[in-house]
Amino acid sequence: MIIFPAIDIFQGKAVRLLHGDYDNMTVYDNDPVNTAMKFKAEGAEWIHVVDLEGAKSGRPVNIETVMTIREACGLKCEIGGGIRDLSTIELYVNKGIDRVILGTSATKQDFLREAVKKFGDKIAVGVDIKNGRVAVKGWLEDSGLDALDFCKKIQGEGVTTLISTDISRDGAMKGTNTELYRTLSQMVKINIIASGGVSSLDDVKELSGLGLHGAIIGRAYYTGAVKISEAIEAAKR
Repeated sequence: MIIFPAIDIFQGKAVRLLHGDYDNMTVYDNDPVNTAMKFKAEGAEWIHVVDLEGAKSGRPVNIETVMTIREACGLKCEIGGGIRDLSTIELYVNKGIDRVILGTSATKQDFLREAVKKFGDKIAVGVDIKNGRVAVKGWLEDSGLDALDFCKKIQGEGVTTLISTDISRDGAMKGTNTELYRTLSQMVKINIIASGGVSSLDDVKELSGLGLHGAIIGRAYYTGAVKISEAIEAAKR
C-alpha cells in the first residue's frame, strides 16, 4: 500500500481543516515546500496536494504554489481542488502533475466520461462522504447522491483510482473508517485510496490488510502522531 502524505494549501500555506470546516483551520507551515522536502527525506514517493481555496471557489487558486512544490521535491504528485474543466486538467498534466483529482465536477457524468477518455489513468475521483452522501464544493454542499452508488458509477465510466474521504473522521484523530473501506473494496475493483482519520500505525496496518491501493496521512503527521517513514514500513507489512 502506498502512503500519500498530504499538503492542503490555503493562501500559499500548508494547513489542515477539522471536519472540512474552513473556520477551523490550523496553519502548519508558511512554506509548504519545506513540508514536501521532509516527506521526501522520510521516503515518500508521492504527495497528495489539495488547493483548498480552489475547492471552495470552483477554480484553481494556488497553481503556482502547487508547481513550486512539485518541482522542488521531485515526488510524484496528485492534485485536487477546483478542477472543473478540461483545460485545467490539461494545464496540470502538461506541467507534470501525475494525477488530477476530480470532485464536484465528477458528479457530471458527461464531463467525467470525457475527462477519462482524454486523460485515462491520470484522472482520479475524490468521493467525499458525509452522512452517506457525496459532499461537493469544498465539502460545503450535499450533492444528494448516494456515495456507494456513485462509486459504482464512476467505475463504470472507466475511472481507475478512487480517493474516498469520510469527512466525519477527517482531521479528528479518531481512527479511520475501516468498515467503509472494507465495503468499498468489496463493491468496486479499482484502486482505492483511503483518506480521513488515519491517526496511528494500527490504522495503516488495518487499511493495508484490506488490500487498499493507498492511504493519505494528514493531521497525524503534522501533530507528530505518525512518522511518514514508519507508516511506509507499516504499509509494506
